[in-house]
Amino acid sequence: MTATSKSATSRPATMSRPAALRADDVSVVIDGRTLVGNVSLEVAPGEVVALVGPNGAGKSTLLRTFYRALRPTSGWVSLDGEDVWRMTGRWLAQRLAAVLQEAPGEFELTVYDVVAMGRTPHKRMFQGDDADDRRIVMGALADLDVADLAQAPFDRLSGGEKQRVLIARALAQRAGTMVLDEPTNHLDLRHQLDALQLLRRLEVTAVVALHDLNMAAAFCDRICVMDAGRLVAVGPPAEVLTASLLAEVYRVDAEVSHHPRTGVPQISVVPGSPFGMSHRPDADGAIST
Repeated sequence: MTATSKSATSRPATMSRPAALRADDVSVVIDGRTLVGNVSLEVAPGEVVALVGPNGAGKSTLLRTFYRALRPTSGWVSLDGEDVWRMTGRWLAQRLAAVLQEAPGEFELTVYDVVAMGRTPHKRMFQGDDADDRRIVMGALADLDVADLAQAPFDRLSGGEKQRVLIARALAQRAGTMVLDEPTNHLDLRHQLDALQLLRRLEVTAVVALHDLNMAAAFCDRICVMDAGRLVAVGPPAEVLTASLLAEVYRVDAEVSHHPRTGVPQISVVPGSPFGMSHRPDADGAIST
């Protein structure tokens, strides 16, 4: 358990239970290039796991296989032991929500309409919102501090506001398992903290791609480090985030200390390190996020 503990409050009755999310020997090869190579990872119900690594490590590609945006070339992904590719899209969407890096293109929807899309997996075709749907949507907006923007056009929001709305949409989906690709991107410091604290309070199963290693150490149970499309380290933050690993994977000279109040690892990059102006050598196969 990290220094940030989970809230004792229970999940809303309409939220599906957290499930075990598992990748078994997953590889993704596109146009002859290995984007992810033989990755196996199991996330326990209610566990929050950070996926970290340099640009091009394969983090986003791996996450896409979890929410079925990309089919593995080999291996398989399961949710509570069920192969996600053998299930219907509706079955998966009721149990797993995704927050993507890319915001959708501009379209004429209000913020409320965008968040209400999260209710779609729980409704019949052409079924309108009922009182419970509206309560869930407005609650999600409030949780992400965007309730005052409910009637604002989504395409006119700032990048940070859009990101919070997309997290609210995933929250409205009431899935017990979440996959989040850089959810704190564009957010200011306060809203980064709010979003990750909310994720802990929900007590969901979550895999979160993060670039901020200090945030990952503070809020996640385990850290999984990817490099060149492969999983190179998995474990609690204090075991994984070492100066030697940061030098090997990120090519930086860093000092790792412990926060005086929480005890979690804190990383400080040393300016002017010998790695600062160097380029990482190409690995076998071109790797992309």
